[in-house]
Amino acid sequence: MVEHRSVDVNGVRLHIAEQGEGPLVVLLHGFPESWHSWRHQFGPLSEAGFRVVAPDQRGYGRSDHPDDVGAYSIFHLVGDVVGLIRALGEEQAYVVGHDWGAPVAWHTALLRPDLVRGVAGLSVPPPFRGDVPPLAAMDERFGGRFYWNYFARPGVADAEFAADTRTTLRKFFHSASGDAPGTVQQPLVDPERGWLASMPDPESLPEWFTEDDLDVLAESFSKGFTGALNWYRNLDRNWELTAPWQGAVVTRPALYVYGDRDPVAAFPGTPELIERLPGLMPGLRRRPLELAGCGHWTQQERPAEVNEALIDFLTGC
Repeated sequence: MVEHRSVDVNGVRLHIAEQGEGPLVVLLHGFPESWHSWRHQFGPLSEAGFRVVAPDQRGYGRSDHPDDVGAYSIFHLVGDVVGLIRALGEEQAYVVGHDWGAPVAWHTALLRPDLVRGVAGLSVPPPFRGDVPPLAAMDERFGGRFYWNYFARPGVADAEFAADTRTTLRKFFHSASGDAPGTVQQPLVDPERGWLASMPDPESLPEWFTEDDLDVLAESFSKGFTGALNWYRNLDRNWELTAPWQGAVVTRPALYVYGDRDPVAAFPGTPELIERLPGLMPGLRRRPLELAGCGHWTQQERPAEVNEALIDFLTGC
C-alpha cells in the first residue's frame, strides 16, 4: 500500500509517496505531473524487492513552491534528490526520472555518482551540454515559437494554464500521447494565441489516463503552474552552471526508454543522439528501448513494458 508523508530537505518540505522495503528507488516525475504519474510502478517494483519513493518535486503538488525563480536550478533539483536519499536514511539509491525528472536523474548520476547505484531516464535522453544556451538556440531555430521560450516568459503560460486547469491537463496529456492522431510535430506555440489554442480537446480520455487520474492531477496544481514553469526559466542558467562538466558523461549503470511517438524524441538533434548513445555512454546496459506507438507519457501509457525493463535493469545492477 502506498503511504504518504513529508520530509524536510534543503530548506524545503517535500511530499513523498512510498511503498515497499529493500534497496531505495527514487522516482522523479516531469511536467505537468506529480508523484501520481508513477502509480503503475509502486506495486511491481515493491513486489520485486525495492523500496519505492516518489516525491512531488519542488514547485509541484503538496511540496513547497519557493517564490524565487533561482531556487529551481539544476543544482537545487539534484540537491533535493541527494537530500532525500539522506533523509530516508539511505547511503545510495537507484534514480529513475521521466520528462524533467530524467535530467534531474541524469545529473544526479553525473554530479554524485557515489550516491547512485543506477540511473534510468524515460523520454529525455542523457545530458550532453551544447555549445550555446538552450533557450537562445531554440529561439534562433524557431523564431521564439518553441515552447521552452514561451514558458520562459514570466507570468504568461502561468495565466493561460491556470485559467482552466482541468482542460489544460486534458489537452496536454492527449496531444503528447501515442493516441493523438497525425504525425509527431515540434511543440511550437503562437506567442499571441498561446499554446492551448492549437491543441484539440479530446471527447474522451484514453484508457491509461482516467477521469479519476485527471482529478488527482488537477488537484495537485491547485497552487498554479508557476513553480513548475520556473524549471524552464532556469534552462540557460543551468547551461552556465554546468560548464565544468562540459564533455562529461554519465558512467553509472544506465537505462534509457522512449516512445517512437514522443515529441521529445523528435527534438532537433535528439534522434541522432539516441542513435549514438551506446557509443557515448559506457554504463548503458542495453540499447535505448524504443516503445512502438508510445507517446510522451512513457510509464503511464506502457506500464507493463516499462516495469519489465526497470525491474530487469534494477535487479541486474
